[in-house]
Amino acid sequence: MKYSKQRKIECQRSLFESIFFVAAGSFVILLLYFGCDKAISPEKEFSGEPQEQQAEESRENVGGSSYGKEIEEAVSILESEEQEQLQEAAISAAEGCADLYKDIKVLDTTFYQLGQRTKEQRRETVSRIGGLGFVSVSKGINMENYEEVEIFYSRYSDGEDAQVTIYDIYGDGRFGCRTFLYRAGKLQVYYVEITWQEGGVPVLSHTSVWDLDEIRLTEKGYFIYTNTIKISHGNLREYYRIKPLAEDCRELTEKYISGLSYIDYNLLTTDWNSSNVEEVIMDTMFGDIYHMHTGEYLKVYGGRVDAAIFEEIMTMYFPVTAEQLHHCCGYDADSNTYECDLFSARPYAPFGEVVDYTENEDGTLTLFVDGVWPDYNSDYAFTNQVVIQPYEDGTFCYLSNVIERKEMEIPVIK
Repeated sequence: MKYSKQRKIECQRSLFESIFFVAAGSFVILLLYFGCDKAISPEKEFSGEPQEQQAEESRENVGGSSYGKEIEEAVSILESEEQEQLQEAAISAAEGCADLYKDIKVLDTTFYQLGQRTKEQRRETVSRIGGLGFVSVSKGINMENYEEVEIFYSRYSDGEDAQVTIYDIYGDGRFGCRTFLYRAGKLQVYYVEITWQEGGVPVLSHTSVWDLDEIRLTEKGYFIYTNTIKISHGNLREYYRIKPLAEDCRELTEKYISGLSYIDYNLLTTDWNSSNVEEVIMDTMFGDIYHMHTGEYLKVYGGRVDAAIFEEIMTMYFPVTAEQLHHCCGYDADSNTYECDLFSARPYAPFGEVVDYTENEDGTLTLFVDGVWPDYNSDYAFTNQVVIQPYEDGTFCYLSNVIERKEMEIPVIK
């Protein structure tokens, strides 16, 4: 009995030791695995554009979506040599702009987080790359050499093999180089991203491949493509504006229309003027109007806003009185505050762009606005006529809106 008991103790000790060494060995293996993964493939940790910035940039183009670890990559239809040629071409294009990036600010050397570039800096880069013969674009800036995309789409429509590369200059100066491919009946994107080191030295940060279900080039000039699998921080449908938009229309869009929503309130989805303005004044719009006025994002505590700032801004931008606001915006006399619900921008929302305008004799502007809804394959979902009264100090007042259905049903705001 004594011998058996001692053997049992020794067996238990041996078993516990075995379990300990197996666990320790597994832990070491995991450390080695993840350590090697980071050492071999640093691009998997490159996060791309900040998510909130991507959402904003996607209103103009696909922005800086990250195409990394969240999805399983497709098998490229390009040969290895072809992929290397595209990478080399991207580096070469970036080297042609190196003098424009000598002042680039690298905020984080590990993941190459860069400081933001001004619109004029991005415009200069787009122009330089276009001058080198490449298709180039950036948020709020017309595409250079867009005819190459039209040629690509024409060949695709005829069933011919074709490809075109679009150099997209992101807000922080990185290059997102998308090569759209149609080969043997298959649609695909081969993506090369170029980032920067101090002094204006371009480096390849990562590459990726994904399949497309379809592409469409609209008559108005939107190139809309549908991803087979939703891309990280992206939508199933993404887009570029190919044909140029008049610079004055871009400026009017940015000043008067870009900050407004078609789905969070009914300012753009209802016919109105000064006689029925109370029907469209909603507390949910105040955050957007506040941002237009101040350039800052509204912070709300307890779901309410002080009446003084609410009334000052709303009576400035709409033909409405403080008394009217009391009736339609959840005013509380005891606290002298207004109700204020902040809606974050929902995905798949349409956006408006000014395509024409009229300067009226009374000093007002009539903006002709097209509702663009790429997620429903439409760049002409509906049209608006928005009348604006601009003031000398740079502020303005929305006077009326008329909306007409075109390709899509007008959103109903509940």
